[in-house]
Amino acid sequence: MLNSTVTINVLKNPTQQAWIEQAISNLDTILLDHSHCERKAAGVALNLMFRYPSNASLVRKLTAIAQEELEHFEQVNQWLDRRNIALAALSPPPYGKQLNQQISHHEPDRLLDSLLVAALIEARSHERLGLLGQHCPDVELAKFYRSLMASEARHYGVYWILADTYFERDLIEQRLEELSIVESEILSTLHPEPRIHS
Repeated sequence: MLNSTVTINVLKNPTQQAWIEQAISNLDTILLDHSHCERKAAGVALNLMFRYPSNASLVRKLTAIAQEELEHFEQVNQWLDRRNIALAALSPPPYGKQLNQQISHHEPDRLLDSLLVAALIEARSHERLGLLGQHCPDVELAKFYRSLMASEARHYGVYWILADTYFERDLIEQRLEELSIVESEILSTLHPEPRIHS
């Protein structure tokens, strides 16, 4: 299984240095956004389970992901408490919305796109948590970010394996190539508000 040292090669472009600088200069906002990201990630897994309840392999694997994402949500919220950051709404960056706009409305393409978009988000999260773990000046917080990397890589792997369970490999690779290009294009311009996926 994928671990924290692996490089996930589906990302077309690495994160810009400008994002690292923006994130490190706004750690409290990044932590708050990270809380929202973990909650949303649990929601993605749950929504897929509800949409495809007869897909036994999908339901089993995504139950485990939803549980782990909620555990991470609680762990991030503990960090918010430690730093006296109140839970609050944040405006989302365009990243998630623009990626989700790529998802087909027709089955079975909708399932394939949903799994691959989720995989790409997990891959980018793996990369960015690694960057935070490398550059964060708070030693304990940096250690926390690094501790989550293996989970992000594993989640990417689960979404890929599910796609590979239900679809032909050639189709998966073609569609992942298309989506990964869009994913990197979205991040080619730094969003002015610091976010995990900005």
